[in-house]
Amino acid sequence: MKAIILSEFGGVDKLIAAELPVPVVREDEVLIQVKAISINPVDVKTRAGSAMAGHLKDNRPLILGWDIAGVIVEIGARVQKFKVGDEVFGMVNFLGHGKGYAEYVAAPQDHIVLKPAGISYEEAAGATLAALTAWQLLKHYAKITKGDRILIQAASGGVGHYAVQMAKYLGAYVIGVSSAKNRGFVLDIGADEHIAYDSQNFEDAIEDVDFVIDAFAFNSLFKSLAVVKPGGKIISLLPMISDELKQQAKEKGVEVHYALVSSNGEDMHAISYLLEKGIVKSHIYKVFPFGEMAVAHLEMEKGRTVGKIIVKI
Repeated sequence: MKAIILSEFGGVDKLIAAELPVPVVREDEVLIQVKAISINPVDVKTRAGSAMAGHLKDNRPLILGWDIAGVIVEIGARVQKFKVGDEVFGMVNFLGHGKGYAEYVAAPQDHIVLKPAGISYEEAAGATLAALTAWQLLKHYAKITKGDRILIQAASGGVGHYAVQMAKYLGAYVIGVSSAKNRGFVLDIGADEHIAYDSQNFEDAIEDVDFVIDAFAFNSLFKSLAVVKPGGKIISLLPMISDELKQQAKEKGVEVHYALVSSNGEDMHAISYLLEKGIVKSHIYKVFPFGEMAVAHLEMEKGRTVGKIIVKI
């Protein structure tokens, strides 16, 4: 099968096209013929030598990627949830070795769900790591309820554009932060209010927020703390939470969490339902052919993605 392996950590020149054997499925796995792959910041950071690099450095051949959509072509002996021919999608083996940049991927049956009939492979692949992150933040960490005020930074990005839609579905008053040029997009997907970070400071524009999803860490977290009311929560997408911030948050009565997404079939079922009903939609920013994986990584590195970058096989 065709695959893209990482010869060593570094630039996009380390992404190498290769021919590898088709994976052998275990008893509780299915073999998926991949149709679309979603690219995330964690892919790019891991390739460069951070993020998941420490966890994966001893895997050879190392194949990046966790987000896939495709068709089941083989099932393991103990698989009961799926059959050959099912169209499925999911985030596979995160935090482990997902091996998503390949024509065929062996996936645990508990990490995938059926793809809704009206959803493309590209849209389904997009609604995996980013959508799972948003859903798990809102449901399991923030526990959003009707009427909560939530500030979502990077609201036009991968996680952000799902979080806006999901928070609105859960009944929250949603304030989205993005560049001014993406104002229309953020409002169109459900935000009640928009703040353009390139023309005003959000900490000067709002107050008494129940929850903040912060995508930037460092100084941004202190700004988030300024707008959260006592009893509220800040959920960081990055692990860099300083002791100083923790102390100031404690004094204010605010919880600060770093939330890391995990593969979860039950949560994927919720996302599949939201896609099927049209409650949540994947915005596809750009689609690249499999042979242009390096170009897709370079596009992600620009930090200007609106929605999702997809690679199609």
